Amino acid sequence: MPLDEDLVREKLTALKTELEAYSDISEEARAPVTLDQQSVGRLSRMDALQGQAMAQASERQRRADIQKISAALHRLEAGEYGECVECGEEIAEKRLEVDPAAAFCIKCAR
Repeated sequence: MPLDEDLVREKLTALKTELEAYSDISEEARAPVTLDQQSVGRLSRMDALQGQAMAQASERQRRADIQKISAALHRLEAGEYGECVECGEEIAEKRLEVDPAAAFCIKCAR
């Protein structure tokens, strides 16, 4: 059964929109931690710094995922969706169902 490009486009666009919304929501968690010792004790500040670091790491992963989805949308528009960017072979349909932004066949992904 061939891939339904409209369905794939819809799924990729929805994933991208969801990731961008999470990015907007988590903006405050990634903000610099204030140095006010009056309102935040040393341990609380360490917790805040750790929370900030985790939020920043999550944001980096989200940005990478958004970039991967954008590349998949570009391949879809170019008529190259579902082809491995490394070897040119067809990416298994089951793999694309699990990860619609997959750019590599299973062999090249390893």
